[in-house]
Amino acid sequence: MTDRNLRHPSPSPDATTSIAAEAEGFLLAQEHRSAAHREAQTLCDALPWLTTAQAEDLTRYYVAHRLRLSRQLFEASLARAEELRREYEARYLRLRRDLLRRHGAWASVLLACAAGVSGALSTLAR
Repeated sequence: MTDRNLRHPSPSPDATTSIAAEAEGFLLAQEHRSAAHREAQTLCDALPWLTTAQAEDLTRYYVAHRLRLSRQLFEASLARAEELRREYEARYLRLRRDLLRRHGAWASVLLACAAGVSGALSTLAR
């Protein structure tokens, strides 16, 4: 390791992945916020009788409400993804156990057949 590496160690792959996921989440949240602002602006433009203060209040309320809904949807999606992950892992473990049991049974049958054939051949060879 050089002095440079000691002063500025490179982040671990897990840390890099975590940083990238956090940055992606931040950018996604910013995009949702921008989309909510655009929608609120479109709504306010459709209501020309609103005063500036009313339009700002409506925009603030709409954005907060929309972000709250987005958060609820994301949390529900995450919960469902976690539930599906657990279900798939359990199913995979059951399938794996069954496959290993079947392979073990077939290996035992094959070994018994080989032993029987070997015994029969050695008996016939005498």
